[in-house]
Amino acid sequence: METTKETLINTIIQFLNKVGIPTQFNAIHEATFLPGILIDKGTITIDENKLLYPGDLLHEAGHIAVMTKAERLQAIGNVGETKNQADAGGEELAAIAWSYAALVHLALPPEVVFHPQGYKGASNWYIEQYTSGTYIALPLLQWFGLCYDEKQALVNAQKPYPYMIKWLRD
Repeated sequence: METTKETLINTIIQFLNKVGIPTQFNAIHEATFLPGILIDKGTITIDENKLLYPGDLLHEAGHIAVMTKAERLQAIGNVGETKNQADAGGEELAAIAWSYAALVHLALPPEVVFHPQGYKGASNWYIEQYTSGTYIALPLLQWFGLCYDEKQALVNAQKPYPYMIKWLRD
């Protein structure tokens, strides 16, 4: 069964709203980093006419999710632009790991987020890494209190990543 763009958008939006990442549909008139997506004070604005890849919503939501609550409320535009390079790189990898966990939770194929037009040509590499159990940035997500690796999951009687114990950083 083929999943339509509209179905993907609706599935993703329902999930984001459920986990505490607000969304709204509205026309976007300025240029954005990802077409059809604008972040304004932690809310994701979606212009369905400009949105090319619904999975980009999960990636951008991953950026919001790994921020502190105070950072989320101030997040505007391309959220990596205001960070120093080291913080931006770590948060980028954490957003990727978060979006993979969301894909697994929603039972969506990895190509929804890791589409060929994204990730600077490394989409297939990310798919290979995550589907083989090489969870890049898992230590960051665990440090943020969002999930556990295999060892800590056993200690805490929880499921390991890609299962998330919570979806938003405190």
